[in-house]
Amino acid sequence: MKLLITQAIEKRKLIEFVYDGGRRVVEPHCFGKNSKGNEIVRAFQVDGYSSTGKMGWKLYDIAKVASLTLLEEVFFSPRPDYVKGDKGMTIIYCEL
Repeated sequence: MKLLITQAIEKRKLIEFVYDGGRRVVEPHCFGKNSKGNEIVRAFQVDGYSSTGKMGWKLYDIAKVASLTLLEEVFFSPRPDYVKGDKGMTIIYCEL
């Protein structure tokens, strides 16, 4: 799963996965670890289930991700409000 997330960020490809029982499609922007040592992904959700009913910026705990798939669809640039060096992460593996 780590390899697929890294490839998705490097190639700017969307990923699809199941999270908290719902299917999500996201543009991954940053992958790393938080202060608790959990691996997390900062991503912009563009489709699928959302408990709030809204698309947008989300932080996903990789331990809760299932059935991750790298999609062929690409996004061409980071979202305009994306900030490098995510403050929610103490270690960053890769980012846009």
